[in-house]
Amino acid sequence: MDFTIKSEEAALTAVGIYFLYIHNLGLPAWAWAFLFFSPDLSMLGYLFNARVGAFTYNLVHHRGLALALVAIGFLMQLDTVITLGLLLVTHSSFDRMLGYGLKYSDDFKHTSSGWIGKN
Repeated sequence: MDFTIKSEEAALTAVGIYFLYIHNLGLPAWAWAFLFFSPDLSMLGYLFNARVGAFTYNLVHHRGLALALVAIGFLMQLDTVITLGLLLVTHSSFDRMLGYGLKYSDDFKHTSSGWIGKN
């Protein structure tokens, strides 16, 4: 089952990268390399405590929010909002492919995908 979930997330990541390539807003590839990992800045909430860190991380990595941004951008014809939503969906799928799920508020390593670093 673990392989099935990770392969599904890999497929979502690949499709997301394709759509980001199409909706690149004219930015160079080096900028996208930086932007792709920028949602992980939400981990800075852990500087306060695990509860705040989990909240900020989960907010930015929630695919429901990301898809809402894509829909809003599409309905309002705002390419930047569409691209932001695509970026969040793609990054979240990439994280889940690597085994990093949404966070529980007790510990950074306790995720919806299991414990990070434990088999």
